[in-house]
Amino acid sequence: MKVVIFSRVSTQIQDYTRQTDELLEYASKMGYSVERIFEEKVSGAKKNEERKELMAMMEYIKHNQIAKVLTWELSRIGRNAIMVLQVIELLNEAKVSLYIKNYNLETLNTNGTVNPLSQFMVQILNSVNEMERQTIVQRLKSGYDAARKNGLKVGRKTGVQIKSDEQFLKENKDVAKLLKQGYAVRKIMKLENKSSGTVQKVKKMINV
Repeated sequence: MKVVIFSRVSTQIQDYTRQTDELLEYASKMGYSVERIFEEKVSGAKKNEERKELMAMMEYIKHNQIAKVLTWELSRIGRNAIMVLQVIELLNEAKVSLYIKNYNLETLNTNGTVNPLSQFMVQILNSVNEMERQTIVQRLKSGYDAARKNGLKVGRKTGVQIKSDEQFLKENKDVAKLLKQGYAVRKIMKLENKSSGTVQKVKKMINV
């Protein structure tokens, strides 16, 4: 069965390696063929059309007979309920099931029909996720306002830098070299003691 993996984090300093690694492990256990991995660092509150990797995944699915999209949790698809349900609806129309690992949920039955129970649970879970996000945002804002009133500085610490793609490739040049030589991802993971997420990211960056 041909599947793709979709992972997302909200900020540039977060890492989606754990999400991707767990989904790769699940796919291997199930005997799925992972055709592509789509990873993005973008706020899930952004409009779908503004999310480059999400749009690339939807386009890829149309032309490659993908059966499932594997994601770590529902909020990885998006924080906004309307946007998430929009993605699921597009997947349903394409007869592509969305698998949500942390709840072991599938949006489609094995015959390609919509799973009404899963659909109902997805709507509830997504609403809860959105409410939790709004609560966190309000708490953070309240905390920042209180800190500012007390004369404290808030925001990113001085000197904290985001690693560039160039730096990342430089640090993983041996991985890139092995990929270009045709070594398999799992072989490189063992040889270089790297996570699958790191190797897959290098692979994607050098277009191997």
